[in-house]
Amino acid sequence: MSLFPIRRRIPRHAPSRRPGPRMRALLGAVALTVAALGAVGVAAAQQARAAGTSSLPTCPFWTNVTPPPRTDTPWVPPSQTAQPVDFSSRLAAPGGVTGTLTGGQVNITFNRVAGAQAYRVWRNGQSVAWVTDWGQPALTAVDTAPCQNAYYSFEAMSDQSGSDSSLGEMSAPYQLDSDGAVVPWQTPVGSTVTMMVTSYNDGGHTASGYNAQLGVCAVDPRVIPWGTYFTVPGYGTCYAADIGTWIQNDTVDVWLPGSQADGWGVQHRTVTIIANPFSGPTPPPSSSSSSPPTSASSSSAGACTTAPWNSATAYTGGATVSYGGHTWTAKWWTQGDVPGANSQNVWTDGGPC
Repeated sequence: MSLFPIRRRIPRHAPSRRPGPRMRALLGAVALTVAALGAVGVAAAQQARAAGTSSLPTCPFWTNVTPPPRTDTPWVPPSQTAQPVDFSSRLAAPGGVTGTLTGGQVNITFNRVAGAQAYRVWRNGQSVAWVTDWGQPALTAVDTAPCQNAYYSFEAMSDQSGSDSSLGEMSAPYQLDSDGAVVPWQTPVGSTVTMMVTSYNDGGHTASGYNAQLGVCAVDPRVIPWGTYFTVPGYGTCYAADIGTWIQNDTVDVWLPGSQADGWGVQHRTVTIIANPFSGPTPPPSSSSSSPPTSASSSSAGACTTAPWNSATAYTGGATVSYGGHTWTAKWWTQGDVPGANSQNVWTDGGPC
């Protein structure tokens, strides 16, 4: 049972700017499935992981709602600049994260955090597990519905309430790589992508459990993983920790108070990935070979010579773009489908640039 109710987010813009209501589901905890991995031969385990990863589905968006077309509106600058939100004084994020794809599910283990009574595990902004620490030998969680290149996030909690005050700092992202292992992931700092940027002013909890506030923004976690800081021209610094029904693919929703959300309207901005300003729990870059990230890195300095993917460009079959440090080829006509992060699997990964 979800600890948080499903709420409807009502756009603050006039109907001519942003027609219709928009729902944001605040996703609560689901029951934890605990599994113990038996002894498996190394060769057999590697074979199972490789086969399982290639057979997994592309990560879907969490709802089948299709956002209506939206165009840019007049822009009223916000009254303040969003500063980076500092979570570093909270409980630390769990470390020692390991995970393996076996038998079509991902078995995850992680370390205890001093002072924590429970933990939350997320996949692309969806709750995978709520783990209560009752003194068991190991803290484990099982993702029974994994998908290709999924991003995982972890939080420790000081109590079982799930309130903002109980939540620790969210981990930096982890990714399920092509070998079937959960490994640390860092979207390359300095990566940029042009996004549609909308705004909301809902109060209460975000989907991650943190309070809605200036600097906490809604993203499609398949594109910008939760726990990532990025800058938005004209707004300031965002921390990815919320989701929204209309916040799909190349869209970001920034939080602004009151009528300032109306003034923001619908804009297009080139956002930039930045490092954690508070030297938080950023894991070291993974040395393993990973499947192409579904991150927001359409360009990374000096990495690719192929023209970067652009959400506003219509591509025909055979067109080639760069995205996330990889080269991608369109299978057929497409526009707005993020390479590696769309259910139609429009793009073929050509490997690193």
